[in-house]
Amino acid sequence: MDKRIRSFERYAWGVLGWNVLVVLWGAFVRATGSGAGCGEHWPLCNGEMLPRSPAMATVIEFMHRVTSGVALIGVLGLVWWSRRLFSKGHLARKYAWISLGFIIVEALLGAGLVLLAYVEKNASAGRALYLCAHLTNTLLLLGALAAAAWFARTAEGTWRNVPPMAWAALGVALAAAVTGVVAALGDTIWPAVSLAEGIRQEFSRDAPALLKLRLLHPVVASACGMFLLVAALTSFRGRVKNWVVWLTAVQLAAGVVNVLLLAPVWMQIAHLALAVCLWLWLVAGALEGRAR
Repeated sequence: MDKRIRSFERYAWGVLGWNVLVVLWGAFVRATGSGAGCGEHWPLCNGEMLPRSPAMATVIEFMHRVTSGVALIGVLGLVWWSRRLFSKGHLARKYAWISLGFIIVEALLGAGLVLLAYVEKNASAGRALYLCAHLTNTLLLLGALAAAAWFARTAEGTWRNVPPMAWAALGVALAAAVTGVVAALGDTIWPAVSLAEGIRQEFSRDAPALLKLRLLHPVVASACGMFLLVAALTSFRGRVKNWVVWLTAVQLAAGVVNVLLLAPVWMQIAHLALAVCLWLWLVAGALEGRAR
């Protein structure tokens, strides 16, 4: 393989890895209630370019903005390099541009969270829907970055080769993730002091709708997990099959642990990290199917 293409491929995987870290830090911002750390200002932080004597919440939110800016620069570099290295119409170049579109939307959605005050204890339906859209865009961004790296090595094959179960697995994983972000929001706004107290809150007659929706995720995630295991065993091969099976099993176990431990911040981040890894291996399964 051409050394320039190999270098581009490494860079693309590096950009993907950095964006995964940004996503996890964003979850840390939400889980710690630090979303208002820079006030209602964007892109400035509390009206300043560089906050002075910041509180911890400000540091957490400001660092997320900085790392997100670096992620945007990284994707811009990916587009620039792909234009120099690949001809027009090459799939690596195409998905680099698609990644740029998704990360711009990602930045706008992040700004909207601040400007619309969808932070801290805001329990509106608008915030829940907004976070679902945000996570969907995030996963599509990560998938596009993975495709840009993948197609640097090979652009042969057709999407018609991808098994229908592989496409369905991506949709199922996305559904589980979306219900997960609603559950995580409920854990942030209404943290339970015990498992019994949490269940009592959810089944209370006057419980907010968002809190009741927290019950939906374990049911949806369990059903989705069973589907993913079947999809992996019937439609994937080799490493992809093994990773999807093991990650699905570990993710289901992590979900149980998350509930039993009352969703501590570290467990929420670990749960999301597993979800992102599983999503990327499902993307790999679709890309591998295309190349057959």
